[in-house]
Amino acid sequence: MDTMRDRFAPVVTRLLDEDPRVAVVLAEIGADGFAEARRRHPDRVVNVGIREQLLVGAAAGMALTGLRPVVHTFASFLVERPFEQVKLDLGHQGVGAVLVSAAASFDWPAGGYTHMAPGDVALLDTLDGWTVHVPGHPDEAGTLLRQAVAAGDDKVYVRLSTQSNARGLPVDGQRFVTVREGRSGTVVAVGTTLDAVLDATEGLDVTVLYAATVRPFDGAGLRRATEAAGTDVVLVEPYLAGTSTAAVNDALADVPHRVLGLGVGRAELRRYGRVDEHVAAHGLDARSLRARITGFVGAGRPLPSRA
Repeated sequence: MDTMRDRFAPVVTRLLDEDPRVAVVLAEIGADGFAEARRRHPDRVVNVGIREQLLVGAAAGMALTGLRPVVHTFASFLVERPFEQVKLDLGHQGVGAVLVSAAASFDWPAGGYTHMAPGDVALLDTLDGWTVHVPGHPDEAGTLLRQAVAAGDDKVYVRLSTQSNARGLPVDGQRFVTVREGRSGTVVAVGTTLDAVLDATEGLDVTVLYAATVRPFDGAGLRRATEAAGTDVVLVEPYLAGTSTAAVNDALADVPHRVLGLGVGRAELRRYGRVDEHVAAHGLDARSLRARITGFVGAGRPLPSRA
């Protein structure tokens, strides 16, 4: 199966052909995928080299001229390293861009901690007005990329990963998708965590919501789910644990509730390992999730028999 990143260059190349406003700004990473697009659109496909601050600054300059820049590199080099430029060149100047990252929290363990970015979404949360898409499947990535580019002059972050759920769901870039319904708690699975959450909650009387877009946070969708499932909420995110707990609290501010935020821990794992080993070490595998979820919502009993 194609990865999300495999879909990225073809989708954006097509958008370059269709829309003269679209531009692509790269910092070496991913440049091969745009070789043909660069030949066709040399003025709108720019590789600045390994200069990530310039990457964002150049994109902001393009946006000031009316272009819609799509900016791509690894998440640690796109959000963390040039954060001052993200904050000032885009935010302070009031211009938009589509930041598209790769490598996610730990997709390339051999690259070490410099190539990991579990804190990227939390860091963007310190800024105003960002839309954040976290697709869980290549089909969803294609849909959300098109939406992001078409979103006027908005500031949009699209977080791509080599990890993937088995199948894509119909996502609209706004609302959570109800995957299961139950009465003993609500579990919100973000992006690539959905399959593990579904395995972890098999036979449990809980509602499972799927989120491929986390900013804006679908507070209304969460409230509707809790009306039947109760206000114990478990949030499972493929980045820093607890990143969206404040959004859950805001959505349920006027009702008694509890929230458990699960995700990537703060402790650095200093052995390279494999992706699945990092998933397990952070407690994001199905077995670990089941223990944490049942312990929190008390939903360890099976669904009632329908016989």
